Amino acid sequence: MPTVDAITYVVDDMAVSLNFYRLLGFDIPASADASGYVTFDQEGIRRIAWSTKAFEGLAEPDSACLSSAGGSVALSVRCGQPAAVDDLFRTIVEAGHVSVVAPMDAPWGARHCRVLDPDGNPVDLFAPLP
Repeated sequence: MPTVDAITYVVDDMAVSLNFYRLLGFDIPASADASGYVTFDQEGIRRIAWSTKAFEGLAEPDSACLSSAGGSVALSVRCGQPAAVDDLFRTIVEAGHVSVVAPMDAPWGARHCRVLDPDGNPVDLFAPLP
């Protein structure tokens, strides 16, 4: 049976994208910024990867197929406590990234918000409410 080995984000600018994920606490070395393909292993996730369009062989008019496909994947990042959601949200927005949903106590029992990474991928930040 096939198994998922990685979730790969195709990005326009590796350094800009990786800087965003560093704000989330990902320990990605600065030397990765110049790479065409970067992987990140974290406990609980097999692998997250980033790939530039050039690495994937996607030239600019052809890369339009990425956005026209209509799909979207949201990365969910669990924070240690509800206050940490607000703190991380503030850090991300103050760094110039887009807020989609401001921190709120969601009806499903979590402090939750949503931001966009530099390529427009949604990232949910959450922590269970006490």
